Amino acid sequence: MRKVILYTAVSLDGYIARPDGDTSWLHDGKYTMEGEDYGYSSFVQSIDTTLMGHNTYKVVLGFKEPSPFPATANYVFSRASHPDTEQVRFVQQDPAAFVRELKQQPGKGIWLIGGGQVNTLLLNAGLIDEFILTYIPIILGSGIPLFAAGAQERQLQTLESKSYRNGFVQLWLQPS
Repeated sequence: MRKVILYTAVSLDGYIARPDGDTSWLHDGKYTMEGEDYGYSSFVQSIDTTLMGHNTYKVVLGFKEPSPFPATANYVFSRASHPDTEQVRFVQQDPAAFVRELKQQPGKGIWLIGGGQVNTLLLNAGLIDEFILTYIPIILGSGIPLFAAGAQERQLQTLESKSYRNGFVQLWLQPS
């Protein structure tokens, strides 16, 4: 069975973006370490599918790449109808039901990009198999939380942790 992996960066106070969805704080030059990608390249090689909410998709579209993740199957959950593109399939059905079916299909890992509402739906449904969270040494004060209101309590086991010279701390976790 395929694994769903929540791989994301988080502020120290638990936000994945500012209230307006801005993630520029993740790309602040003072955090850059030449030659270090925090495991991103090897992670991307381990997946062949991405999942994200519509608001997260709009943020990802603002990145410099012409197509956010051209080498993967990309699914965007949205309450509104949107035409599929060559790179993205828009999903209006229940995210948990969709992901249960997707996990049964052959393939590599499934990257849960977010945002907080989709993270919460899949957490509450018990569908997140691994968490790779990179904590950035910044306090935003407000924003879009890693998990939205209504997230159910869940015990996690830390598999590994790694700290970087720039203050980043990365945790690999799985449900207990």
